[in-house]
Amino acid sequence: MALRNGTPAKITEEARPFTAPLPGDNHAQPREVQPPSPQGKAPLAPPRGTPTAPAADSVSKPDPIRPLTPRISEPAQRAVSPTEEPARKPESEILERKTPNAPKDAPGKQDQPSARVVEPPAQEMKNKPVLPGVTIEGDRGPLLARELPGSGGPTGTRKGGGGGGGNGGGGGVFHKRLGPVDLSASLTAGLRAVKKNLIAVMIFTIATNVLVLAIPVYLFQISDRVLTSRSVDTLVMLTVVIVGAVILQSVFDAIRRFILMRTAVEVAAQLGGPILSAAARASLHSNGREYQTLGDLQQLRTFLVSGTLLSLLDAPMAPLFMLAIFLIHPDLGFIVVATALLLLAITLANQRATAKPFGEANTSQTKANLHVDSMSRNSQIINALAMIPEAVWIWGKDTGNSLKWQVIAQDRNIAFASLSKGVRLLTQVMMLGWGAYLAIEGTVTGGMVIAASIIAGRALGPIEGAIEGWNQVVQSRAAFGRISALLKESPLNFERLKLPRPEGRLDVERLLFVPQGTKRVVLNGIGFGLEAGDSLAIIGNSGAGKTTLGKMLVGSILPTSGSVRLDLMDLRNWDQRQFGESIGYLPQDVQLFPGSIKANIARMREDVDDGAIYEAAKLADVHELIASLPHGYETFVAADGAPLSGGQKQRIALARAFFGGPRLVVLDEPNSNLDTAGELALSRALQQAKEQRITMVTITQRPALLQTVDKILVLVNGTVALFGMRQDVLQALAARGMSLDGGHFANIQVK
Repeated sequence: MALRNGTPAKITEEARPFTAPLPGDNHAQPREVQPPSPQGKAPLAPPRGTPTAPAADSVSKPDPIRPLTPRISEPAQRAVSPTEEPARKPESEILERKTPNAPKDAPGKQDQPSARVVEPPAQEMKNKPVLPGVTIEGDRGPLLARELPGSGGPTGTRKGGGGGGGNGGGGGVFHKRLGPVDLSASLTAGLRAVKKNLIAVMIFTIATNVLVLAIPVYLFQISDRVLTSRSVDTLVMLTVVIVGAVILQSVFDAIRRFILMRTAVEVAAQLGGPILSAAARASLHSNGREYQTLGDLQQLRTFLVSGTLLSLLDAPMAPLFMLAIFLIHPDLGFIVVATALLLLAITLANQRATAKPFGEANTSQTKANLHVDSMSRNSQIINALAMIPEAVWIWGKDTGNSLKWQVIAQDRNIAFASLSKGVRLLTQVMMLGWGAYLAIEGTVTGGMVIAASIIAGRALGPIEGAIEGWNQVVQSRAAFGRISALLKESPLNFERLKLPRPEGRLDVERLLFVPQGTKRVVLNGIGFGLEAGDSLAIIGNSGAGKTTLGKMLVGSILPTSGSVRLDLMDLRNWDQRQFGESIGYLPQDVQLFPGSIKANIARMREDVDDGAIYEAAKLADVHELIASLPHGYETFVAADGAPLSGGQKQRIALARAFFGGPRLVVLDEPNSNLDTAGELALSRALQQAKEQRITMVTITQRPALLQTVDKILVLVNGTVALFGMRQDVLQALAARGMSLDGGHFANIQVK
């Protein structure tokens, strides 16, 4: 990290808009909006001695690959140029009013600074002046601790136990790389378990198939020895031996099935959690189809205990049986080998013929399953609006398409299975016929012919079984491919950063969002910055992109380009667990989990202290509401939120957002379901959060909440229209014709 002017300084970031001018503005250059001054007086000039940026030619330009252009804080500016005359800031920047809590030694303390709200320019100025300060690498975050309040002075780099502070708080702890979650390691462990168990299964499979020869040997001995010698003792001895072999074969077969069953359970236990974690993370970029991968895991479990897998395991033993037939007579052996090659050709043809229809059937079934999930989530609205026939029709369309392709695939599979069965039966006929001819010639005996026919059936049986269960083979292979791709490509596999607890500084840079599969730009060039403890209200018309922006601020969805930074670190580089515990989020569509109110506030965690739950409820001003319920904090809440009303659900979710002492909280329409008492409680909660220096971002359409915020950002068609201090933005909107309708911002327009 490079220090400019030799002075370490607090790192802040300049809000840089990248938006088009407001509708109705035809000026080529951005215009400054001066708020009306009392008695028509001109706005006050900035007080003398106010630190300002040096001219553009007095500093070096930043590295073009570095997305951040930090500035120096007010105390550091005074240290650099305490007597410097104020200079006019470029009009390309969004100007914010200086806060009244300026340092006591700042000159001009008694003067009130002027307030200006500047509209974002159509394009960023090419020769934008660069402020002196610390240049930060784009996504590597703070590399040096800054001075903390009460720390006694600036801190240096940490060596051993030295150093102090640490950007973002945390007692001088610098961030360090943690090992990745490595979900692919879970896949490797699962495969290792399968391979290890399959070795044991193959041992028992070999033993089982060797013992299968007991029956043909028994028939051969009876036909050629017992019947000719008429020896009862020989018959009894052979029978006892063969009965023991058959019992042992049954035991070995049961053992290998037990092993496969436990293998399936072990695979499900090892991969279930990683699959769900990876699916939850991957769902940020899709419609949630990754959750269907849990069904793929069930498909693998079914395959591991199926007869199709046993047939595939028995198939490698076919050469052993063919060798036994060759020992009886080479002619009979060649018949079996030719039949086996023919069955393999039928298997390959079956695979080619059924691959496409089985794939189409699986795709359509996945769509139908997603629709069923959607119906379960929206059951109330479906019933209320009598949408059941339409919902069932949509599900039936996808299901019908799946069934159509399944019929096509199964028809072809059945045809090839019948062909293979016919080939096998004809092979046995040829074996018996040619064996009889050889017996007439005196080459073999009748017992040998019967034994060869039975062994041939055993050699060809696994191939026929594999053809009949080929659908299961294809589905299981595709399921494993999806599981493997999900786990190996998950973002959770990459290294994570363990950072100090954040303070709450928020920087948004050049956000662009285009939903996947569309060309519609929802957000375009969004840029602003908040210091720790700031409160911001985001307002705008419906469809302006407010909710989408709120989701990006908490990492719920990822931008197409640009970045959101918490304490200078891109959200994508934070450890997901640490980041989630450092923020709070109240979505527009409030969802509670089945469980107690206590569990919902605690975010379903069990390793939390009851005091933390109580503090969150008090901060959200919802403790009295919970206390009025029959079972208090232990009141059970269903998946649809029953027995709570919409407003009660929203207030419980607000307490969940405040749980754990977050440093950044984003509230999306937090008062949409609240009555007057609920709105008063919400206002008190926001005031308490402000006193605790929690950075608050509130998305709202009601002017009442604007009284609790410091700054306002106006979104128009996905771009920043206005951004500045609350009163300045409201005056600018009033001057431009903002209309109020029933206590809501009904329409934000610019004349």
